[in-house]
Amino acid sequence: MSRQDINRSGEMEVFVRTVQLGGFTAAAAACRMTPSAVSKLVTRLEKRLGARLINRSTRRLQLTPEGCAFYERSMAILADITEAERHASAGERAAGHIRINTSASFGNHVLAPLVPAFMTLYPDVTLEIFHTDKVVDLMEERADVAIRTGPLKSSRLTARKLGTARNIIVASSDYLQRHGKPRSAAELEKHCRIDFAYSRAVEAWPLRFGSDIKTIPMALSLRAGDGEAMRHLALAGAGMARLAAFTVKSDIASGRLRPVLEDLNPGDVEEFYAVYIGQGGPLPARVRALLEFLRENVKL
Repeated sequence: MSRQDINRSGEMEVFVRTVQLGGFTAAAAACRMTPSAVSKLVTRLEKRLGARLINRSTRRLQLTPEGCAFYERSMAILADITEAERHASAGERAAGHIRINTSASFGNHVLAPLVPAFMTLYPDVTLEIFHTDKVVDLMEERADVAIRTGPLKSSRLTARKLGTARNIIVASSDYLQRHGKPRSAAELEKHCRIDFAYSRAVEAWPLRFGSDIKTIPMALSLRAGDGEAMRHLALAGAGMARLAAFTVKSDIASGRLRPVLEDLNPGDVEEFYAVYIGQGGPLPARVRALLEFLRENVKL
């Protein structure tokens, strides 16, 4: 039998129980084995080690010097295994480092305000947060969790829905004063559009006309790498942007941005997910804690 085929920790556990309980019969009951199986296991262990570990008699078992040394080392090794399993267990307290990948908009407007509460709840967890609106490979980026919108493209990933956010067209008061506030779809076509600088960009924005939804083309004046950059361009008066409502909520409340053609808003939404690698297997406690915290506290 090769060393790979031998369950050495299992042998140690049976041997230790035999010593602690003082006999094969008691150890067999504790290990759910027969007394003869325990006896054979100890004999096989002694043969493999080339040393007698236990002197048998009809009344009791007595450890040899080699048996005493092996018993003490086995106790230490089994304790180390238990400790390792405890730290790796899904039930272990949340501790360690979490690397999060999220869009700039979600990171600034949703995640950042929640971080202090999470750190208070889990003081042994450290966070590393990266902002990008592009879809990244979690393995390549070494990310534990990513916040994404839309359907998954990889079967290796699992997603937990965090909520939905409606989209809204906005512009600054300064921009609307200079160019006029559009009151119809036809007037919207004359305005400058700010959009994404990658494949997410669209050539037209959807508007609702009764029961129909139509797209209205606009002249594209600016592209930006993420939604937060688009928001700042809109605040600066560079044009109109169509953004998730939660990213401009405070801007609208303060009057820095104003909704445009809300009566024609088709009500489409973006679904936000916390995405991680794995399909139902146990998660590290730190990741599990973050996912549960986001599920309970994210409000879009």
